[in-house]
Amino acid sequence: MKKLRIVFMGTPEFAVGILDTILKNNYEVAAVITAPDKPAGRGQKIKYSAVKEYALEQNIDILQPTNLKDSDFLRQLKDLDANLHVVVAFRMLPKAVWEMPEYGTFNLHASLLPDYRGAAPINWAIINGEKKTGVTTFFIDDKIDTGAMILSAETPISENENAGQLHDRLMEIGSQAVVETLDKIAKGNVETQLQKESGGLKTAYKLNRENCKIDWEKSGTEIHNLIRGLSPYPAAWSDFNDGIAAVQVKIYEAGFEKRDHKLPIGSIKSSKREITVAVCDGFINIYSLQFPGKKKMNVSELLNGMPIGENATFC
Repeated sequence: MKKLRIVFMGTPEFAVGILDTILKNNYEVAAVITAPDKPAGRGQKIKYSAVKEYALEQNIDILQPTNLKDSDFLRQLKDLDANLHVVVAFRMLPKAVWEMPEYGTFNLHASLLPDYRGAAPINWAIINGEKKTGVTTFFIDDKIDTGAMILSAETPISENENAGQLHDRLMEIGSQAVVETLDKIAKGNVETQLQKESGGLKTAYKLNRENCKIDWEKSGTEIHNLIRGLSPYPAAWSDFNDGIAAVQVKIYEAGFEKRDHKLPIGSIKSSKREITVAVCDGFINIYSLQFPGKKKMNVSELLNGMPIGENATFC
């Protein structure tokens, strides 16, 4: 049985769940590497990454390099004398980093590779209407999410599950996959499988303002998938026009009712408790949303103080 001494690399909350499970399974973590502190919010107060917050609580040494190729950082990393690097939701590593430890560097990715390589695999699996997804561990190489796979774990995606809910489930599934991978490395019985390359692979593109905007000309299922695939963060958005001015509204929860109608696309019907939007093959029923300058609220809360005019549209 090999004794593993790990350097853990990660930044967001997803990585915290994995790191916590590693420690609870009595693996030694020599240090964590995470993103530099940065100002955030209206007050521009310095914000720590979720991984740094957790590492401080656990009294784990922390490195926060701005340049992963910096010679001082590489010397510090080497001095930690780790024999394995574990990476979860971090940035691309230079060869000098990933080839340093004796037992290599492996990554946990929140998809069934080779599909959904990239920055936002959880979101795009839902946006694209996938019925299943999962996690994969693999040894890092010089490209993004292309290395030899160690193991994967699959899970179904339910019809109304959103990205936040799937994130939390995959964090649990990923935690177990990482521990199982560590066990295999410690026992010296790792068997890897090369990823198959084909022209039909699906990609987890970085989310941006444009691909988070709702196109009301699309089918109700596609719109519903976009909304839940971006909820709770960063949230799908749309222009709302009340006939006087247009504002940008975030939509967090919705449902789809397939039905024939002759209403214009984007037209809104509202009552005291519901807002429905006409799409080509039915209606999107909006359950929670956020107008500029207001908090996120459910539809009944919104309509109590802000009735929707007859000529209002989403566009």
